[in-house]
Amino acid sequence: MKRIGMLTALSALLCLSALSASANQVDIGYKQPAQEIIDIVDAPPAPSASVAPGGERMLVLNFPALPRLADLAAPEYRLAGRRINPDNSSVSQTRYISGFEFLTVSSGETQSIRGLPRELRALSPTWSPDGRYLAFLQLEDTEIQLWRVDLERGRASRWSNVKVNGTWGTQITWTNDSSSVYVMSIPARRGAAPQEPRVPRGPVVTESRGRTAPARTYQDLLQNEHDEALFDYYFSSQIVRVNARGRITEVGSVGVYNNFSLSPNSLYLLVTELQKPYSYAVPNGRFARTTEVWNLDGRSIYQVSDQPLADNLPISFDAVVDSPRSISWRSDADATLVWAQAQDGGDPRQPAEVRDAVFQLAAPFTAEPKTLVELSTRYSGIRAGDGNTALVYERLWRDREEKLWLISPDGDAEPRLVWERSWEDSYNDPGNPMMTRNENGRMVLLLEDGHILLTGSGASDEGDRPFIDRRNLMTGDTERLWRSESPYYEVPMGLLNASERQFLTRREAVNTPPDFYVRTLGAEQPLRALTETPHPMPQTVDISRELINYEREDGLPMSATLFLPAGYDAERDGPLPTIIWAYPREFRSSAAAAQVSGSPYEFNRISYWRPQFLATQGYAVFDNATMPIVGEGDAQPNDTFIEQLIMNSAAAIQAGVDRGVTDPNRVALGGHSYGAFMTANVLAHSDLFQAGIARSGAYNRSLTPFGFQREERTIWDDPELYQRMSPFFSAHQLKTPLLLIHGAEDNNSGTFPMQSERMYQAVKGLGGTTRLVMLPLESHGYRARESVLHMLWETVEWLDEFVKNAE
Repeated sequence: MKRIGMLTALSALLCLSALSASANQVDIGYKQPAQEIIDIVDAPPAPSASVAPGGERMLVLNFPALPRLADLAAPEYRLAGRRINPDNSSVSQTRYISGFEFLTVSSGETQSIRGLPRELRALSPTWSPDGRYLAFLQLEDTEIQLWRVDLERGRASRWSNVKVNGTWGTQITWTNDSSSVYVMSIPARRGAAPQEPRVPRGPVVTESRGRTAPARTYQDLLQNEHDEALFDYYFSSQIVRVNARGRITEVGSVGVYNNFSLSPNSLYLLVTELQKPYSYAVPNGRFARTTEVWNLDGRSIYQVSDQPLADNLPISFDAVVDSPRSISWRSDADATLVWAQAQDGGDPRQPAEVRDAVFQLAAPFTAEPKTLVELSTRYSGIRAGDGNTALVYERLWRDREEKLWLISPDGDAEPRLVWERSWEDSYNDPGNPMMTRNENGRMVLLLEDGHILLTGSGASDEGDRPFIDRRNLMTGDTERLWRSESPYYEVPMGLLNASERQFLTRREAVNTPPDFYVRTLGAEQPLRALTETPHPMPQTVDISRELINYEREDGLPMSATLFLPAGYDAERDGPLPTIIWAYPREFRSSAAAAQVSGSPYEFNRISYWRPQFLATQGYAVFDNATMPIVGEGDAQPNDTFIEQLIMNSAAAIQAGVDRGVTDPNRVALGGHSYGAFMTANVLAHSDLFQAGIARSGAYNRSLTPFGFQREERTIWDDPELYQRMSPFFSAHQLKTPLLLIHGAEDNNSGTFPMQSERMYQAVKGLGGTTRLVMLPLESHGYRARESVLHMLWETVEWLDEFVKNAE
């Protein structure tokens, strides 16, 4: 797709806005909301942390505030489903790290580092296996640089003059002896970028002759030969090895490599290269590809897969390619490949007792692959521990089923079922196995005499309470070692010391921002703080938050998080104007749909992206109001989509009325993406609300004919369903004021900007009350500070007019 310059894009968008609003031209300059909302937007983001191998050092990562609109106006190409900045060969609008803080875990002291870039814009900080070094990429306007921090010397420097190609991401791979790294670089002899011919060579022609090739709605696809040339130019890389002194060694030849990985013993590379012909119908994830094992000279010694173009997969979420996939190194072995391959042709509609088989093959890759396990559903990952212990996951979307198998990769023991459960059932989720680093620096299962440690969210009726369990792999007996206790919300982040059972955790409370702690299980003083973060928005500390529970008319339990203005008293102040914000979710069981998520003890950081900021403007806010769409047995959830949306909405309103905080005549509904789709549908089919906010939604499902969201039926399978669920076809019934907001460059599958433009035209043409706001240069989520502040201003103005001050 053509490069978009700032002035061209802005001019086009301003014209489009003028055309869209031709009936009532309005001022399109950027506006700002009240100062108390601006302060919420400008509050510093929460930091994150990364622990070095060995657990002796920790890196605290700080992030910048929102970018400016000028940052979003950087050059951009849109090719095969990816958006890149051609000036520095990076992913467009990459979020970078603006600050490093190194801590010694034992003392909590900060280590100063000399020589960091004056303006740090770091990507992919990656520890060396010995924990001495940290490699990272520095994002500049015209290139991506490779840097290294030496923690023993306390110094950072540019490691090499290699120019990293970040169009596929920013991967840094260390060798197991911590001496070198592998990266994908811009080819040294790449030359100038292809120029688009002034005169086309000919028409763009695609055809189909009886071959079934359904595809969902994708954006940013290749469109012509020039796009193909640009794709080859910017996405071609040279894999290089950079040694301790910064010397660069080229490995193999230049190719369109979208992924590579180094074997645990650092003797082989697993490389995936995209192959022509490319497709104009599907993104790069479906392009033909080969996956090979290379030696360190870049010579191919084994081909794992030669996958053809995958543009004809069935629409089902359980459909996969009929060739080796999920190819990786077994983390506990020196150089052993593991992969899955469909045994049903990749088509879940075909009857089969075995749908996937998992294989392994060890170096030198001359033997026949060994079958590790045969699965009745789809392979979804492996966690290796040692030659006798590995865990294999399988899942099926259709039935929400998950199984976990214990296998012996190098032995002859039969696979043993560890658990079988519905992955929708959060309350009974046993958690995820904890991992530790082995001698090659790879993550492997933490094993204790036939036991594993599990950590999970601990979902329950009282909210999430994260835990650490010890489970016997043979008997299934489980011992609870630790659980987060009120009034705190504490989450295990990683293992520091296995023998001492020492963990890094993130701990917070309602009015205490998250900080990082060392927790030692069973110790007299089990908790020690590593960081102390100030409250990022103290002006909001008195806004109340409560997790509330209620039921809809058919008895299904529901929940929401209720925010109320500071100092509000229901008896004294009476009911408030209210906003309900939600996102529909499909379930195959009522029991799963009824489960509570979130924690009442999480830090009360008031969000500007969600409607929580409206509590500063005198609104009661029902955030994350559950919007379950349930289909049990032979029924599909969307068979009664509209009816369940209305039941859910009525229940949420009634919950607010029963608590005395909601004026039922002054309530708005809002949502983003599928939540916007929900909002338009509820407003078109009920009179429950006084206004709606719909951001970046899709409203005409005939434009997504091969399925949408979690719907697997096509429009030809059930045309009535598609029409019934499309608020566009019910626009004549939509009389409630509806504010439509959309990023003008939305790249999310199915939510083309045209969806909001056509919905606006329909409501306007049929005499409804609506306003369309197209945000220039923004995608599905809005990032520029100017855009976010304007979105908030539009929201407050709309709600004040049609809800708070409604007659």
